[in-house]
Amino acid sequence: MAEKTLTKKELERLGKELLHKRVHGMRALSAKEEEACEGYCHEYKAFLSKAKTEREAAREIASILGHSNIAFWQYREKAICAYRPGKKRAQDGIRLICTHIDAPRLDLKMNPLYEDLDMAFLKTHYYGGIKKFHWLTRPLALHGVVLLKDGQRVDITIGEQVDDPVFTINDLLPHLASKVQGEKKIRDAIPAEKLNVLFGGNPIKGPEDTKEAVKLNCLKILKREYGIVERDLISAELEIVPQGPPRDVGLDRAFVGGYGQDDRACAFAALKALTDARTPEQPIMALFLDKEEIGSDGNTGAKSRLIELALYEILRQEGAELAPDTILRLFNSSKAISGDVTAGIDPDYMEVHEKHNDAHIGYGVNLTKYTGARGKYSANDAHAEMVNWVTRVWDRKKVVWQAGELGRVDEGGGGTVAKYIASLGIDTVDAGPPLLSMHSPFEIAHKIDLYMTYKAYRAFFEG
Repeated sequence: MAEKTLTKKELERLGKELLHKRVHGMRALSAKEEEACEGYCHEYKAFLSKAKTEREAAREIASILGHSNIAFWQYREKAICAYRPGKKRAQDGIRLICTHIDAPRLDLKMNPLYEDLDMAFLKTHYYGGIKKFHWLTRPLALHGVVLLKDGQRVDITIGEQVDDPVFTINDLLPHLASKVQGEKKIRDAIPAEKLNVLFGGNPIKGPEDTKEAVKLNCLKILKREYGIVERDLISAELEIVPQGPPRDVGLDRAFVGGYGQDDRACAFAALKALTDARTPEQPIMALFLDKEEIGSDGNTGAKSRLIELALYEILRQEGAELAPDTILRLFNSSKAISGDVTAGIDPDYMEVHEKHNDAHIGYGVNLTKYTGARGKYSANDAHAEMVNWVTRVWDRKKVVWQAGELGRVDEGGGGTVAKYIASLGIDTVDAGPPLLSMHSPFEIAHKIDLYMTYKAYRAFFEG
């Protein structure tokens, strides 16, 4: 029997019933929510300006939490666990959002300062996945902490104030670069050992035959301003980061451009969601971790046992009876979001994207069922039940969301902390905003996606 030809209205009704369409976030916002989105992004930009290193991010998060009644634990000034009780007991399961607060950068080597041709330079070792050419010929700032020989601590930030000097890494002029750079693959054109920061150029006043007179003059300034001598640089944690605050991008101010949005976009969203959520049914927790960009190793990363330390303290405070399997049972009754950004589709590079399954800029928070590389290697692959539960919560709370992965199959891939959280027994899925120019010194995020990430995290906490 031939099927009936449908009318236009019937087709529209059928389409609404059967099809899943992405919706640009701006089309879904009321005027009131547009205002809320702008207000949120204004706070977010202020946070980014103050949080250019993992220590600074942890300090700013602690400062915000300190003005609330939320309990938190800080670990080595580089990781934070924050907790709010719910109507149910923690031992019956929690809702957890894990983010990271480290970002790709240039770290100073242990013996960084040297002189060559009457100029002083700092040797660096890059941290995380970078394109080296991104860091050349741009204003750079120096942030970090130095422990002096007597144990005294000195915090340093040079380059952010209007009257501060800035630093830079030199590059060859095009006239001389043809063979040295132009004939090489892009990844080889700038050797890592040439990411040397221009630090000074005036010799110390004294005899003309004074050796390393420019280096000595730089050390004289460091001693005068900060009490630092060269030996102190061995134990220092000093980072070279892009200079300047984040900015609105685009004539319509649709985007936020700035350093470290991977993954401080998710960290700030988790922080705001934790502080703003109504009293939740289950206890809620946010983890702000270090070392994700280099594999989550170390005692402040996701492979450490910081979450267990915090949970034991929480369970004791709540009077729980601690048995050998208490924490394991807690994990198995919990749900988590691994808050991390993903790659937004760039129309100039469609050859590495799959437009049906990659994240679109401006279309809301992106749910990533699995990360990893190639055959999903080294990924958490979220269960159908977890994905269904999260997306139903988001629909109920009117969150604009999309689902996508990171690039075409076999084009690369990436990892998050999800697999380490899932290995504890917690149902885990990735969610965060898509970025353009990820891992560059000036990453781009759409304001709608930033705001919807906050809404998604808050909805997850509130259930």
